[in-house]
Amino acid sequence: MPHSSNYTGVAGHSDAPSVQSVQAAVLLVNLGTPTAPSANAVRPYLAEFLGDSRVIDYPRWLWWLILHGVILRVRPRRSAHAYARIWNERGSPLRYGSEALAAGLQAELDRQQPGTLRVALAMRYGEPSVAQTIGRLQREGVRRLLVLPLYPQYSATSTGSVIDAVADAFKALRWPPELRIVNDYHDDLGHIDALAASIERWWAVNGRGEKLLLSFHGIPERYVRLGDPYAEQCQRTAKLLRGRLQLGEGEMLVSFQSRVGRERWLQPYTDATVRQLAADGVRKLDVACPGFAVDCLETLEEIAMQNRDFFTTAGGETLRYIPALNDSAEQVASLAALARRHLGGWPEAGA
Repeated sequence: MPHSSNYTGVAGHSDAPSVQSVQAAVLLVNLGTPTAPSANAVRPYLAEFLGDSRVIDYPRWLWWLILHGVILRVRPRRSAHAYARIWNERGSPLRYGSEALAAGLQAELDRQQPGTLRVALAMRYGEPSVAQTIGRLQREGVRRLLVLPLYPQYSATSTGSVIDAVADAFKALRWPPELRIVNDYHDDLGHIDALAASIERWWAVNGRGEKLLLSFHGIPERYVRLGDPYAEQCQRTAKLLRGRLQLGEGEMLVSFQSRVGRERWLQPYTDATVRQLAADGVRKLDVACPGFAVDCLETLEEIAMQNRDFFTTAGGETLRYIPALNDSAEQVASLAALARRHLGGWPEAGA
């Protein structure tokens, strides 16, 4: 029987998968990044990102006119300038940071149980895409797949969109692998310990500011009213981290960054918060971003540069950004433990 043009086989056009010793994989998925800090490279990335109905859920016809008629004519140049401020000889921090984390997780899983699990990395927007990566893993013989989006807190705009991309990829496969997805890990105690250890280590080297601000990425308040658990999970992460660091209510605050458009987003807003803290007399402010597994535009440019300037202009002395967990030993260990729990029952899970 001829092969259907609607599906992809497991090994080219072979009727059987190639024989591989590794049949299970952990797929890390991060947001993505343009290929260069230029308007020409940013434009298709933004078109894919902002064209996702999970991210912007306005009526498609209306949003298409706004996106292609206004935003993609103006924003790519502005965003390219922001990316250029954080780009370096290694390229995009989100890209090489995510690759380093994937390599670290592969090494840790190999150390625990050699040769049984493969770790791969995909980007929700840009390259390598979720579909390309899942197709490659399938052709290499992977029959069991754990998808681990690098978003500790669940939102339809992030993890939900990854689930959509995985589902779309599976639609194209004649024989898709078994599938499990980590929905979130906002209250995973290993993750909370990793965050706390990172902050404590940074304080041990740099001293401690007067207050610690946790800045999470924002979403429209309307999304929460529609059932998105993101705001509640951010507050839960903050509560657990406050307890682990033994900080009082006034010593650690929560805010939300990166809002766009005219809708009301989750509050308090980070930019307004840092200005108010400076006006209230805070001179040294520490900021961490527990919603970001790897440093990126939103942490390195928006917080460490833009909001630093907002703080000092409003009268503060210094805003110090505490880096994301990135490929630290703590994050690698916590993700390895998380993956093994979700792999439970599969032959590759180990003891």
